[in-house]
Amino acid sequence: MADEAVKAKHQDTGACSRVSDGITQVFGLLGKRWTGVILASLMEGPVHFADLRRSIAGISERMLSDRLVELAAAGLVLREVDEGPPLRVAYRLTDRGAALKPALTELGQWAETCLVKDEGSC
Repeated sequence: MADEAVKAKHQDTGACSRVSDGITQVFGLLGKRWTGVILASLMEGPVHFADLRRSIAGISERMLSDRLVELAAAGLVLREVDEGPPLRVAYRLTDRGAALKPALTELGQWAETCLVKDEGSC
């Protein structure tokens, strides 16, 4: 009987608590594959598209382009065109995007400490 009371109480409190809208929005955007890596790659300053593509192993040009469009639409990344010649496109973080640096740095440090490392990788 006591177990049923505890279970009922847990269900009641579970129904009342929910993840905040802010966290839901953050992980809706940053939880997509490649997004965090792209943002981290832009932390040190503007990067040309081709260099960004080469720096992120395994990402296709299409996926990189799609994610950059999403990040620009969210106001985190700015696309800058250098008419050249040759024509070159670079991306940089906006102030809103750069404001993520402390959080991404913390996540990186947490990963180094808490996630299992593949001993065969560099």
